[in-house]
Amino acid sequence: MVRQPVTINGVTRWKDAEEIAPAGAEASEPKAVVLREEIGDVLRNIRQTESRTLRDVSHDARVSLGYLSEVERGQKEASSELLASICAALNVPLAAMLFQVAERIATAEGFDIPDTIPTELQREFGTGEIETGELVSF
Repeated sequence: MVRQPVTINGVTRWKDAEEIAPAGAEASEPKAVVLREEIGDVLRNIRQTESRTLRDVSHDARVSLGYLSEVERGQKEASSELLASICAALNVPLAAMLFQVAERIATAEGFDIPDTIPTELQREFGTGEIETGELVSF
């Protein structure tokens, strides 16, 4: 049996060649999307884009700094009221934040979200046009 070195965190150990997974091997099941983690990532990205600190946002949202940090790290499920408060503190509509989350989940699940309303849906639910002929944003 051939033994090969494997280094993890600076510690080298010898493993049998059969125990080492091939370099390109992937798990048979894709990693499940966790909604709270996606919400946290989007909130963190928005906050960092605005160059705001956790302290600023937690103060404006009236939520503890530790809890906001846990929400951003995907460790806590935030209520809809809390999400609305955080979004208000970040000056971003709740719908816009949730749309970003939906796009991330769709991408992770391998779906394409069109930028416009498909023709089939326009026929089924109406065109979404107002009298001037402009499409209404949904």
